[in-house]
Amino acid sequence: MTLPILSRKLTLETPIRVADGAGGYSIDWQPMGTLWAEVKARTGAEGSGVAVPLSKSRFTMTVRAAPIGSPSRPRPEQRFRDASRLFAIDAVVERDADARFLTCYVTEEVAV
Repeated sequence: MTLPILSRKLTLETPIRVADGAGGYSIDWQPMGTLWAEVKARTGAEGSGVAVPLSKSRFTMTVRAAPIGSPSRPRPEQRFRDASRLFAIDAVVERDADARFLTCYVTEEVAV
């Protein structure tokens, strides 16, 4: 197996619930750190959002592994940020038997 080329700098963000003062909450995103990744496109499709059509693109992002429970290990409820682009993490699996790298399956939605 060839080693991935980790050439894309991404920010890992996690959702934080913030009280809205009326008994509800809103979601803010807190940066957890920077990870270097290899990004590969998988598929794309058009979907429908609440008010506008959406372009949905799926990618795989390979990052260095971190132990389960570590704050630097991506989880499905988190997302990656690349400048203004946002990638929701759908799943995370070990890439190799030695668990040196993780493969993150992500989705980017863009209003068209």
